[in-house]
Amino acid sequence: MAQPKIAIIFYSTYGTNHAVALAAAEAARDAGADVRLRRVPETAPKEVVETQDAWKAQMDKMGDIPEATADDMEWADGYFFSTPTRFGVAASQLRAFVDTLGGLWGAGKLADKTFTATTSAQNPHGGQEATILSLYTTAMHWGAIIVAPGFTDQSIYDTGGNPYGFSTNANGFDDAGKAAVAHQAKRLVEMTAKITG
Repeated sequence: MAQPKIAIIFYSTYGTNHAVALAAAEAARDAGADVRLRRVPETAPKEVVETQDAWKAQMDKMGDIPEATADDMEWADGYFFSTPTRFGVAASQLRAFVDTLGGLWGAGKLADKTFTATTSAQNPHGGQEATILSLYTTAMHWGAIIVAPGFTDQSIYDTGGNPYGFSTNANGFDDAGKAAVAHQAKRLVEMTAKITG
């Protein structure tokens, strides 16, 4: 069986989705995947980022992680996306990255790849499920194969029971969340391996 290639693609303003992405990358590697951890480019002007100490500190913290490119998307057999919720959909920085992928989509190079997603929001009813579902709508346009965690492990119940993908409150990523993310990442690797043979 070929080693699945998984791209962990994330955007993080203050650190929650960065932590989720790191946990997903570790779990995917432990499950046997070749992993690329990538952050999407920041689209906010530098002078805006630097007006908030926490935002600037998080940018510095992620400085060693390469920015996501179309090459990473073409390389991967499967995708694990993590993004904050903004008004019920993915953060504009992640959407801006997605909007650069039209050439790959048009050439069919995003089709038949696995896709799963996670998110965070200020509160439990801040659009978490809507954000994940909106990402799945995009993946369906690509012809990707959705790999939701469903209710396939106790860790899903332990973190509030979101069958679409792990979601948490901002700054609420704890050990229970790490277990749910690990399960979701492992499931993605297993399903990708079945597809890639």
